[in-house]
Amino acid sequence: MVNSRQSLDLTTFAHAQGGGEVEWRISAEPVPYPEAVAAMEERAAEIAERKATELVWLLEHPPLYTSGTSGKEGDLLDPRFPLFTTGRGGQITYHGPGQRVAYVMLDLKRRRPDVRAYVAGLEEWIIRTLDAFNVRGERREDRVGVWVRRPDKGVGHEDKIAAIGVRLRRWVSFHGIAINVEPELSHFSAIVPCGVVDPRYGVTSLVDLGLPVAMEDVDIALRRAFQEVFGTTMARLPAASA
Repeated sequence: MVNSRQSLDLTTFAHAQGGGEVEWRISAEPVPYPEAVAAMEERAAEIAERKATELVWLLEHPPLYTSGTSGKEGDLLDPRFPLFTTGRGGQITYHGPGQRVAYVMLDLKRRRPDVRAYVAGLEEWIIRTLDAFNVRGERREDRVGVWVRRPDKGVGHEDKIAAIGVRLRRWVSFHGIAINVEPELSHFSAIVPCGVVDPRYGVTSLVDLGLPVAMEDVDIALRRAFQEVFGTTMARLPAASA
């Protein structure tokens, strides 16, 4: 069941840019979704024009739902939080406190203009991050994101622990990944998360798996794994509100 993307040569992303460093930013307070999208689009345009460095932006959102380009109207079962239609790939998902969102703005034209390989790189980044906490994340051919097996729930049961949704403009990426650290998992019950309806497949988090991990520890693991897959980052910047 392992996705064939795993065999792609991910080192290309780390070396093709020729030594450029990626800015690493962390927001201390939850960022409203429209503000985050506007900031990403502005930065992506600047990167495409070679007016700004690449950026990884770590943040949390207030409780909300987003629906990607494959979203379906019936996937929102209970509109308990605002719903934002967005240009990223994928269907509907939840964002909120306790979930580490990483928005990734990379110049794939300079690195490797291959969308499948880029998504494989994001998957590998998540898997290596989870490995720091002894969690085995896995790819699935027929389901987007990173999954963990849950034999404690029954034969064939698996839970999604991280989501991926990307968009490219002029070969610059934006949007990115979301890892469930300690979000309120009941908020996922108001949607059909990523279109998955099979009752064997649910949603989990590090805390739900019995790992009381601090967000700061996840950020450290994310940065280390990112550098392994995509290359060096600039010194960690002070936390900012946006």
